[in-house]
Amino acid sequence: MRHGALRLLSALNRTLTEKTCASASSATQQLLSAEQTAASTKWLQYGLRQQQNLSTSGHSSPRITAAIEVQLQRMRQRHTDLCNQLADESAAQLEPKQLGQLNKELSTLQPVVDALSILAKQRQEMGDLDMVLKDSKEDQEMQRMAEEEQQELQQQMPKLEEQLLLSLLPRDEADQRDIVLEVRAGTGGDEAALFAGDLLRMYERAAALNGWKFEVVEIAATEEKGGCKFASATISGQGVYGCLKYESGIHRVQRVPFTEASGRLHTSAASVAILPQADEVDIEMHADDLRVDTYRASGAGGQHVNTTNSAVRITHVPTGLVVAMQDERSQHKNKAKALKVLRARLYDQDRLAKQQSMSAQRKTLVGSGDRSERIRTYNYPQGRVTDHRVGVTEHGIDSVMNGERLAVFADALQLRHQAEMLAQLDQQ
Repeated sequence: MRHGALRLLSALNRTLTEKTCASASSATQQLLSAEQTAASTKWLQYGLRQQQNLSTSGHSSPRITAAIEVQLQRMRQRHTDLCNQLADESAAQLEPKQLGQLNKELSTLQPVVDALSILAKQRQEMGDLDMVLKDSKEDQEMQRMAEEEQQELQQQMPKLEEQLLLSLLPRDEADQRDIVLEVRAGTGGDEAALFAGDLLRMYERAAALNGWKFEVVEIAATEEKGGCKFASATISGQGVYGCLKYESGIHRVQRVPFTEASGRLHTSAASVAILPQADEVDIEMHADDLRVDTYRASGAGGQHVNTTNSAVRITHVPTGLVVAMQDERSQHKNKAKALKVLRARLYDQDRLAKQQSMSAQRKTLVGSGDRSERIRTYNYPQGRVTDHRVGVTEHGIDSVMNGERLAVFADALQLRHQAEMLAQLDQQ
């Protein structure tokens, strides 16, 4: 009878634990999806691998301190206030835009509140198991069962705490946006132009692997096959900016150009700019602020080139930004493309100005963020790519240039970003 009761108690404990595990897994998955909706399956695999490497290399998981606990409880209270506000009859009088904002905030807080509830239950269970261990010192089987339950909970709780901490980090609202990609040849002459072309194709392949839409907007090709002095493209898809935002900066290449007869190693560079695309509601451009010039396109292109004023140059007078477009035969299409690029550049300027005014320290999270900084070196003779901001080296340069291993660097930068932001949470 005694053993039957113990087996029944064990079964009940295991059933409760399995249900708790399932709930914890569900809540954790919601948090993960909130953090990682921007990435495709291939990129997520690299991120999980990077996190596994960190966890096995002596890095301890972040823990919830008393100060962070206060912030979490504030989020729980805000969730309660929102529920009450939306349930009140006065909610029917709210403007649709305001109502949508409240619902969006509520949906963001819901996974956090669910995970907090599960964490509270797990903590209660840990306390109950401590009491069982104290009260059953002479019952070895009961001791063994309680210890097993404790071990399972001890494995679950740090993961749940880590996801709760990540939910506290400020999110970049631009992470889900499409981007405008700009690549420019730098120092190095023809070899720099060839490298700029290689970078453009690297991002095109990465876009294809992730199911994103890649469209060339403008390209100034060189006589050397595959090279370009300047190129811009749009990349559209889920969370493109969040995945590629760390690519902005100077990319340096070390290799022997195929045009080099003596086999001498050359060093050249190209710059990359990743600009989040802006909607019309984000950047309001008044017609009085724009000067639109039309002219005849130049270069090879058939009967429409040099015969019609299809090329468009738009100048934003207040800032002096100029965008020229001549790829399309239609003047209207060129103007639409030029406005899209101009809006992205203005939005990027506005975001950078706000970031600098809000926090000078934010720029240190991924290097200075200055476009003149050399962020990465592609060493072809040694077959490696090194990102200097985090000291990560990826061997197998072909897989990087094919877009397959590009996520390794984004993952490392994102992890450092999160680690430094988590370190600041306890000081707030």
